[in-house]
Amino acid sequence: WSPIPGSAPGRAGWSLEQPARCPWMGRMRRVLRGLSQPNILSFCEQKRMSPWSEQGSTVGLQPAAFFRGKTMLLLMFLRCFLTSGCFWVSPQKKLVEDFRELRATVERMGLLQPNHIFFILYLCHILMLDVAAWLIIWYFGASLVPFLFSAVLLGTVQAQAGWLQHDFGHLSVFSKSRWNHWVHKFVIGHLKGAPASWWNHLHFQHHAKPNCFRKDPDVNMHPLFFALGKTLSVELGVQKKKFMPYNHQHKYFFIIGPPALVPLYFQWYIFYFAVQRKQWVDLAWMLSFYIRFYLTYLPFLGVKGTLGLHLLVRFIESNWFVWVTQMNHIPMHIDYDKNVDWFSTQLQATCNVHQSFFNDWFSGHLNFQIEHHLFPTMPRHNYWKVAPLVKSLCAKHGIEYQCKPLLTAFADIVHSLKDSGELWLDAYLHK
Repeated sequence: WSPIPGSAPGRAGWSLEQPARCPWMGRMRRVLRGLSQPNILSFCEQKRMSPWSEQGSTVGLQPAAFFRGKTMLLLMFLRCFLTSGCFWVSPQKKLVEDFRELRATVERMGLLQPNHIFFILYLCHILMLDVAAWLIIWYFGASLVPFLFSAVLLGTVQAQAGWLQHDFGHLSVFSKSRWNHWVHKFVIGHLKGAPASWWNHLHFQHHAKPNCFRKDPDVNMHPLFFALGKTLSVELGVQKKKFMPYNHQHKYFFIIGPPALVPLYFQWYIFYFAVQRKQWVDLAWMLSFYIRFYLTYLPFLGVKGTLGLHLLVRFIESNWFVWVTQMNHIPMHIDYDKNVDWFSTQLQATCNVHQSFFNDWFSGHLNFQIEHHLFPTMPRHNYWKVAPLVKSLCAKHGIEYQCKPLLTAFADIVHSLKDSGELWLDAYLHK
């Protein structure tokens, strides 16, 4: 639908007279002109047009329930399919049905129900590490060894608080969304000094279309800093674009990647984000972290020492965060969105790392990245329980289920960057 000049959304004047860009658009207009809202909802369900019916089935919503009584929202939703040329139809209906059955099985097994004791203990271990870092400086003084040991503990606090806020951000701890949002603001705001709204804005896009260029913000470093994915790297070379010496990106990744992301970018951008979007509550939570941190360590370390400690903690956190989050995605398929079904979209963009007590703790259970992406609201302590079921479904449909050792996963990041850089160079010079 395109608005008739002078009309406003939600009022009379909206038209179906947009010129067709493909045969599907004309067909859709002819069908929808004569349908009432209930019939449109039925049409959506039949044609699998809603991300909640297939690609978003993990959130447990259906289009008929979601759009009932929301006529204008429904019209705006359908409009995106007209303007994009056609709507999505599942190419693998059997796979989609099997995943729906798996989802129902997961619910029957109670795997979406959290263990609150697990999360309470997890939060307590973070707070204990935070207190221990201060006690070391208080008791042993500000000499080099206590300073470094305290920085390591505080870096661990930041990394582990990052995994915990991730749980609350995914609404996987409490049954009520409001409670998850409240605690999420405390953990990411007061314990980490970042805005919850910023995380939500980026992370939900990532889960909807992982490794899809221009839809997943996590791959926005292509092409300004890195050439990612085989297809995109070749395309960049053919277009003779060179923002960086991509054939050396597996080397400068160690400079501008893990060490620099948090202290040189996130650390400052989050303030711009909160102010620019007027997220004053988030900004207040962020400031509470900085006030607490500097008031706690200034008496012992002074201004320069406290600032140095803060930057060192961010440096440790940044390395930890980048290696863990990118080991599951950068080595995987990165391309434009192909509008495939939810299950295939997640499996081609994610891989797992072997389970162990250390790997689970070190990565915040994101070593089960496949299960996390398939069931984003599932509490992390249940990933290992659903993993065999996901493996079986992959084997049934001939889909690769990748799982590797931790160090191999780290090395694959570098290898994939080297491979895509070489593909770019070959296309740049010879195509």
